Amino acid sequence: MEKLRMGIIGVGGIAQGRHIPTFLKLADKVVIEAISDVNEATAKLVAEKFGIEKVYAHYADMFSEVDAVTICTPNKFHAEITIAALDAGLHVFCEKPMAMTPDECERMIAASEKSGKQLAIAYHYRFMKESIAAKRLVVENEIGKPIVARAKGMRRRKVPGWGVFTNKELQGGGSLIDYGCHLLDLSLWLLGNPKPIEVLGTTYNELSKIPGQVNQWGSFDHETFEVDDHVTAYIKFEGGASMLFETSWSANIKDDEESVSISGIDGGVDLFPFSLNQMKHGMLLNTEASWVPGEDDPSLPQALNFINSCLGLEELIVKPEQAMQVSQIIDAIYRSSETGVSIKV
Repeated sequence: MEKLRMGIIGVGGIAQGRHIPTFLKLADKVVIEAISDVNEATAKLVAEKFGIEKVYAHYADMFSEVDAVTICTPNKFHAEITIAALDAGLHVFCEKPMAMTPDECERMIAASEKSGKQLAIAYHYRFMKESIAAKRLVVENEIGKPIVARAKGMRRRKVPGWGVFTNKELQGGGSLIDYGCHLLDLSLWLLGNPKPIEVLGTTYNELSKIPGQVNQWGSFDHETFEVDDHVTAYIKFEGGASMLFETSWSANIKDDEESVSISGIDGGVDLFPFSLNQMKHGMLLNTEASWVPGEDDPSLPQALNFINSCLGLEELIVKPEQAMQVSQIIDAIYRSSETGVSIKV
């Protein structure tokens, strides 16, 4: 079987820390043919570090050399590069979030449909073994009809002090669009991706504007901090399901907390840690798994799913229409916070 020829666009932390090492581990299925970055000097250093032969200053110059691209740029450029690559007949694996706005997401999906090529978004939380186990329980009706999701992604004083994470023009937002999006996507997937109909949200950035910051992940300028660092939301869906959501980079909490809980009519499932909670035989039963199959590193099954979808061997697990739902909710949360009223989606 021929290997998929991959190009990497943007060689920052996520490319070097996740995608390039992961593709190198899957060398029997994929080869990194070329990389591209607006900073060509940095791209050359990365190419030397990972043994990649071809380096381009402009991403379009690599299109004739590859079958697919992985986009690791700031969010502002996701739609532009994705559409250009799809129009050139390439498959696209794009970092999360899908884009800056729902309109950009729609244009990306249209380009994918027109080209007939795969478009995947890197929501890797779906590929965690606990997530896959929880999805199986939901699909096999262990909890009955899902009705309420609770999702939390909370960090204590961990604003990313590197890259462009606090640049609103390049990223579109802060803790919500960067971190909370993962918990939103995972919760939606476990609910069965119902259509959101109404969103009430509040965003804050007061915590990170205080002088004398204590921050565990590098330093940033509190005077120029312009994105959200704490967000809450309540989301209603067609069919009656709802979600309680909270995320933060900077919360004044005792410990970091990452959790997803789905309550159904007949039971519930918790993730991180994993537990199935039911009422059976006149008892309240909590079942914990002593072993859950799957990879400890979700990057590997995520990359394999994309590669195999490009080769026509399996369906995408993260479909672009589902990733657009996440972006629709993010956009509605921001608009609800700005206007002070709930937003019909």
